[in-house]
Amino acid sequence: MKLRYPDTRREPLVEDHFGETIADPYRWLENDVRGDKDVAAWVEAQNAVTRQYLDTLPQRAWFAQHIRELINYERFGLPTKAGSRYFYTRNSGLQNQAQLFVRDGLHGTPRLLLDPNTWAQDGATALDGWKPSDDGKHLLFSVQDGGSDWRVLHVLDVATGQRLPDEVKWAKFSGLAWVGDEGFLYSRFPAPAEGTAFQGRNYDHAIYYHRLGTAQDKDQLVFATPDAREMNHSADVTPDGRYAVITSSTGTDARMQVRVIDLAHRGKRWPLRTLVPEAVNDWKLVANTGTRLWFVTNRQAPRYKLVSIDLAKADALFVQVVGERDELLERATIIGNQLVLNYLKDAASHAEIIGLDGKSLRELTLAGLGTASGFDGKPGDPETFYSFSSFNRPASVYRLDIATGKSEVFASPALKFDPDKYLIEQRFYASKDGTKIPMFVVRSKAAAQAGKAQPTLLYGYGGFDVSLTPGFSAVRMAWLEAGGVFAMANLRGGGEYGKAWHDAGRLANKQNVFDDFIAAGEYLIASGITPKAGLAIQGGSNGGLLIGAVVNQRPDLFAAGNAAVGVMDMLRFDRFTAGRYWVDDYGYPEKEADYRVLRKYSPYHNIRSGVDYPALLVTTADTDDRVVPGHSFKYTAALQHAEAGAKPHLIRIETRAGHGSGKPTDKVIDEGADVLAFLGQWSGLKMPAE
Repeated sequence: MKLRYPDTRREPLVEDHFGETIADPYRWLENDVRGDKDVAAWVEAQNAVTRQYLDTLPQRAWFAQHIRELINYERFGLPTKAGSRYFYTRNSGLQNQAQLFVRDGLHGTPRLLLDPNTWAQDGATALDGWKPSDDGKHLLFSVQDGGSDWRVLHVLDVATGQRLPDEVKWAKFSGLAWVGDEGFLYSRFPAPAEGTAFQGRNYDHAIYYHRLGTAQDKDQLVFATPDAREMNHSADVTPDGRYAVITSSTGTDARMQVRVIDLAHRGKRWPLRTLVPEAVNDWKLVANTGTRLWFVTNRQAPRYKLVSIDLAKADALFVQVVGERDELLERATIIGNQLVLNYLKDAASHAEIIGLDGKSLRELTLAGLGTASGFDGKPGDPETFYSFSSFNRPASVYRLDIATGKSEVFASPALKFDPDKYLIEQRFYASKDGTKIPMFVVRSKAAAQAGKAQPTLLYGYGGFDVSLTPGFSAVRMAWLEAGGVFAMANLRGGGEYGKAWHDAGRLANKQNVFDDFIAAGEYLIASGITPKAGLAIQGGSNGGLLIGAVVNQRPDLFAAGNAAVGVMDMLRFDRFTAGRYWVDDYGYPEKEADYRVLRKYSPYHNIRSGVDYPALLVTTADTDDRVVPGHSFKYTAALQHAEAGAKPHLIRIETRAGHGSGKPTDKVIDEGADVLAFLGQWSGLKMPAE
C-alpha cells in the first residue's frame, strides 16, 4: 500500500553546542502524551497509519496464531522457601500475568495467594517483586501499573490471604528486605511534583524502615545522602536477619560504597559501619556466616572473585576465598554449608559447588548450552532451586540436593514444538578492528545441512555491562518455526567478559559496538547463513539506540529493522527520569569531549536524506518512564521527513505499557506478531503455508 505519513509540525528551534548549530524541530514531541493534546493527536495519527499498514501484511495472522500457540504452556517461577512454606509463580499459559502460589511443604497442595489478573481490566497491572518474611507468615510485594518504574508496596497475611492496611508509595529501584517479621527496609524517591511523575528527573533516593501497622508518613529514615542527591541506595538483609547491608552508587556503573548495620543494636538510630568508603568497585552481597560477610567483587579482579570479611574485628580486611578466573563469576550463594558459584563462559552458564574453604567439590552438569539462574537459599538449607533455558528450550525448574549434588525436575513445560529440530551454534567473527566477537546462531538443522541461506533476525544490545545469554522466547521461536534464522551477537559494551569488555564499548569507545554489530551482519551474509537482502535487525532500549545508529551508518546492509524503546536523542537523554544515570556509558552531553562523540552517532541527529533506508518499525509505549517515548517520537518524525527511500518508516505506540517489564501476555502476542510480520515482509521470509 502507498503510505502517507501524518504531517508533523516543525518548529524553528536552533541551539548552539560548542560552536555547532543544532536544530531540534520536534522538541515539542518530548511533552507527556497524557497532558499535551498535540502530542496525543500525533500519537493517534501515527498509530492509525501503522495499524492500517500492519493489518495488510499476510504474515501477521500466521504469527499471531503461532506466537499464541507457542506461549501457551505452563510456566513456573523459582520457588522461595520461608519457614515451612514454598512460594512460587505460575502462569497456566495465556494468562496476562503470572499468579503467586504457596505450598505448605514441598509437596503440599498449591494455594493461590495473589492473582494480578484481577487487578486491572486490561491486564496491565503486574506483580513485580515479592518476598516472604523469614518465618513465612507475611508476604511483601510490589505492584507495577502500566509498565511504569514506580512501585506500590503491600503486605499480605499468608495464612488468611488478606492484605494488611500497609501501603507504601513512590518506591522505585528498590529492594525488599524484611527486618524480622515486624517491618521492612525499602528505597524510594520523594513524591514527584504534579505532572512530572513520568518525565521528571529523580533525585534524593533514600532508604526507609516501615513498621507493620503504621502509616507511610511514620516511616523511619534509615539512610540518605542529602549532600550527594544523585546517589541511589539499596538495602539487603542477611539470611539470618543479623545485618543490613546498604550499597550506594551514582549511575549505572557497578561502583558502590558499602555500609553495614548490626540490626541487633538498632533503635531510634541505625548504627552504620562503613566497609567500603569509595565507590570504585562492584560489591554483591552473598550471605553471612555468623559475623563473617561474603561478597562477590571485581576489586582487583575484573572478572570477579569471592571474598569475605569478619565483622567481629574492628580492623577487619577482606580476605580472598575464590580468586579470579578466565570465566566471569556472576554470583555466589551459600546453601547448607557449601558455596554455589555461577560462572559465565563465552556467554553461557556453568556452575559448581565448593566448600566454604574455597576448595572445589564438583561441577554441576547443566542440560546443554544455555542459561542457569537462581540457586537462592541460605546457610543451613538442604536444597536450592535453579532454572535452565536455552533458545530452543523454555525454562525448566530443578531442585538441587546440596549434599548429594543431584538435581531433580520441579517443573518442566510441555512443548508445542520439537527442540531437536534446531541447531544452536556459537561462532566467533572478526570485528572491524580484528577483535573476535561471539555470536549465537539458531536455525533448523535441515537448513544448516542443506547450506540454505534464510532470512535472519539479528539481535544486539552492547552496553551497561549487560550480558546477553541464551534464553527462550515464544516470539523468536515463531520466527524460527516460520523458517527464519535467529542470531544474537555478544557485542562489546556488554558484561560477557567483565570490565574490559564493557569498557571497550562505552564512552569514547561506543563506535566499537556499532562496528561489532555491522560486522555480525556482514559475517552472516558472507558465510551463507543469510541472503544478501534478507537481514533484519532488532534491539531494545540501548539496543534501540544500536539499531538507529547502525541504520544511519550502513543503510545498505539491512533489509529491515525494529528499534524498540530506544535512546535516540543523545544530546538530551540525561534530562528525563533515569536518563541521568546513563552518563556512565554515554558521557555528559554538556562536556565538549563527550558531546563530540555523542553527536557523531546520535540516531536523531544523523539521519541521512537522499539515502535509501531499510524498512523500519519503531516501537515504544506511552508509559515508558525509563526511556521516555519522546526519543522514539522525535526520531520517527525526522525519519519520515527525510528523503529516506520508499520503504515504510513507521512507529507503533503501545498504550498502558512501559519499558517492557510487566507487559501482559496479550500485548506481547500482538506486538510480536506486528514486529515479525513487518520484518518478515521486508527480509523475504516465506511462511510455511506459502
